[in-house]
Amino acid sequence: MLLIEIPVAVLLGLVLSVRGWGRADERSGAPAMDWVPVFWLGGFTLGVLVVAVVFLRTAHPYAGAVQLLIAATALLFAITAWHAEYERAHPAPLPTCPTRAGTPCAPPDPVTDR
Repeated sequence: MLLIEIPVAVLLGLVLSVRGWGRADERSGAPAMDWVPVFWLGGFTLGVLVVAVVFLRTAHPYAGAVQLLIAATALLFAITAWHAEYERAHPAPLPTCPTRAGTPCAPPDPVTDR
């Protein structure tokens, strides 16, 4: 099973990394959360868990334990992808300006601050 899971995991990582290349030219403001990486990694984790349960039920404890370790690693990647997408979709608010009470400061304009 590892011979099948390793290429699938590499292909999944490649597709998800190539998918993120187009984000450089996004419009300003908070973008919507992208759930695709989370669902893909979660689906991979679920598939590995199914294989682990099959191995454990058919009296292959070592193969099942290896599959559980792979599933735990894939789950960590899925949680990391969710956290990264959440942080991207929910940026930190701007600090308040000391000169204008209660209004957020605008970020510095790179064109005028030369």
